[in-house]
Amino acid sequence: MTGSSAARIVRVECPPVGRRRKEAMMRTYRLALVLAALGAAAGCRHKEVVKDYARPLPPGASGLRKITDPAELPDLKAAYASIDNSLNEALDRSIAWTAKPSAAQHFPAAGISFDHAVRSLKAFRKLLDTCASAADFEQRVLEDFDVYTSVGWDGSGTVLFTGYYSPVFNASGEKTVEYRYPLYTRPPDLVVDPATGETRGRRAGGALVPYATRTEIENSRMLEGRELVWLKDKFSAYIIHVNGSAKLVLPDGGTLYVGYAGNNGHPYTSIGDILVREKKLDPGKKGLAAMRDFFAKNPAQVDHYLHRNDRFVFFQEYTSENWPAGSLGFKVTQERTLATDKSVFPRAGMTLVRTRINGESGEKRPFLRFMLDQDTGGAIRAAGRADIYMGIGPKAELLAGRQSEEGRMYYFFLKPGKA
Repeated sequence: MTGSSAARIVRVECPPVGRRRKEAMMRTYRLALVLAALGAAAGCRHKEVVKDYARPLPPGASGLRKITDPAELPDLKAAYASIDNSLNEALDRSIAWTAKPSAAQHFPAAGISFDHAVRSLKAFRKLLDTCASAADFEQRVLEDFDVYTSVGWDGSGTVLFTGYYSPVFNASGEKTVEYRYPLYTRPPDLVVDPATGETRGRRAGGALVPYATRTEIENSRMLEGRELVWLKDKFSAYIIHVNGSAKLVLPDGGTLYVGYAGNNGHPYTSIGDILVREKKLDPGKKGLAAMRDFFAKNPAQVDHYLHRNDRFVFFQEYTSENWPAGSLGFKVTQERTLATDKSVFPRAGMTLVRTRINGESGEKRPFLRFMLDQDTGGAIRAAGRADIYMGIGPKAELLAGRQSEEGRMYYFFLKPGKA
């Protein structure tokens, strides 16, 4: 056709139907990938890393690493400010422990021999007596000692520091209507590894079998006659199990000091963690005060929760002069005694802890303090956990219950050739 009014025919070349379908599918696929990537990125932003502070070391791995980069060293001048007579006393107790005939069997540990450990403690004690200033102290430590760091839970040195204490409770030497919940002495059939102190089980018909769990012990009469003392409520007795010692005020006004004498060899399970996981407690309020309040309001649930921790602790009486005692059998010192996993770290070692702790009003403050590795605990396992001893009584309970902070932990051992 011709003329302005004629319709104009335009020919459009279209891809075959199959090709169009394929291109549409590819566009849809690319869009899906973009959306998936955006969703994954958003998810990553909100996903929290679960920190496994109790992660075991790989087989054969050491919990300590010698520091070779000066940038990794702790601030020794600042740490010098924390030195006082309480450190000397705690260090003297570590040295006294090394004189016990049984001490040597716990070495080598983390590559440190017994002789090396003893010489290091004595050399550090001499240094404390003779250093003249913070600068002198730093210089002499770096000249004479290798500084090691815990590898931590993550291989980068991160350690979670919690707190423990020695509670004070009313108790009775006899069972009464008011006092019905016992602490038990160590049973004679408990078998312990003489080298490590770890519980292996009990003898039964010539065979070595696991010792009874908390539930089995409390639901039977197997420890009848081994009661050391009686408490008013079950959770108070449990608190003593967790902390390993207590000062007990008797009805006649007398005082009984009790401390750790062994355990049944079963793993420790945190009741506080269970209560948080089951939404009975807020994550930030799982300390002893919150747990005590929960069980006071829910007494019927005490056994339900406590029996989920299979570990059971046995006790012995101490004199006031050597109480509270740690796992070395010597008196522990407030903010000078550290509890660690003794299958990972050398016993009695000189350590430096860098973390934060809570004040009485809840404020956090820096903590850089020399301590001695003199204790252990059921919850303290692997290279990423340590427990700071906070002292005796209600104030110490408050501080221990609030303590949960990351930090670093250092050990000091003489360099080769140093006396």
